[in-house]
Amino acid sequence: MTLSCFDLGEQMLSVEEARHALATLIERPLGSENIPLARAHGRRLAGTIQAPINVPQNTNAAMDGVALALPREGVGAKQTHWPLAGEVLAGQYRRELVPAGHCVRITTGAPLPPGTDTVVMSEQLSEPLDEQPEHVIIESPERLKHGQHVRQAGEDIAIGDTALPEGARLDAASLGLLASLGYAEITVCRRPKVAIFSTGNEVTAPGDPLPKAGIYDANRFTLIGLLTEQGADVIDLGILPDDLAATTEALEQAADQSDLVISSGGVSVGQADFTRAALEQLGRLAFWRVALRPGRPMACGWLGAKRTPFVGLPGNPVAVMVTFLQFVAPLLDQLCGQPTRPPHRLNAIADDVIKSRLRRTDFIRGIYHTDEQGQLHVRSTGAQGSGILTSMVAANCLIELADDQDGAQPGEVVSIQPLTGWL
Repeated sequence: MTLSCFDLGEQMLSVEEARHALATLIERPLGSENIPLARAHGRRLAGTIQAPINVPQNTNAAMDGVALALPREGVGAKQTHWPLAGEVLAGQYRRELVPAGHCVRITTGAPLPPGTDTVVMSEQLSEPLDEQPEHVIIESPERLKHGQHVRQAGEDIAIGDTALPEGARLDAASLGLLASLGYAEITVCRRPKVAIFSTGNEVTAPGDPLPKAGIYDANRFTLIGLLTEQGADVIDLGILPDDLAATTEALEQAADQSDLVISSGGVSVGQADFTRAALEQLGRLAFWRVALRPGRPMACGWLGAKRTPFVGLPGNPVAVMVTFLQFVAPLLDQLCGQPTRPPHRLNAIADDVIKSRLRRTDFIRGIYHTDEQGQLHVRSTGAQGSGILTSMVAANCLIELADDQDGAQPGEVVSIQPLTGWL
């Protein structure tokens, strides 16, 4: 049984232990809502979607030309002159049987009428010089194949099949698929409302003059970007002042209005500041050490009467991003009713020496690429300080060296977590 985050004391936790313990903060999912399909991009499906119809609905022509019937083994007597029995345009449906040895003109997308199973494209046809030809001539009939240029009913998806699973993130292709099934509205998980704030006398809002001892607030904007990519609604509390009453009031309101509260910096173990005092007044907190780099220490707990989950991330910019991806992203999945999933991982060959240390998981910013044989390779971005935000801009993956690895040599296979397409 997984221990809750409050049962772990201040022991050193592995990344996996911390991930499982944090999951105990989520007591219930957020529920669902119906929204128009046009506003569903990026949302998560609240249930499995099964196809209510065949797509396409009818067996239809994939080319302009004529529809006719051919034996499966070929064209028999190599008929070249085919009498016309009418036409079928896209949007029309012909119920009359096409007599054997006859054909009908047909346009792309039109349902094949009874008695036909093959389409011959216009480029393979010629016509007599009559003003109103009663037949067409098929050139090179030996090239014809039974069923050519025909899209079968249900070829894309058949009635009753699973179109999209519960929890699927709706991208452009998913929206198109749902539209092809006739959905104008869709039931999705409610967006998590996440309150974020920064702390510290040295932290300055972008746009304000920078004091001699100040730093601009990068973490809050990094978190806004990460949360937006995860489909959350952000409540931006800005930079909280070093005032206990003001901090307590702001956090109390945030806990009441949000589904998750996140801070960056200011709540490290043993640090007696206004933020920690306010958090302890409002709820129950635990402070951890996690065996990873970059990304410690961390805090977690519940705030307010609603027991709103709280996660306190480290203060260094790269550590904020790494811990968000490892720990906060799974919490957002849980709020949407989804099980905790392991990070998406790939294997790649190290191109250079990668340093690490036993009994600690290292996340090295990396750049992966494929060689001429299609093999995945990876190298580090260079300096790996937890404050070097440019390393995250350059990176397209995190190289994950587990706590039983003391580094990697060139040519060794390592695990990477791609930073693009990880939604």
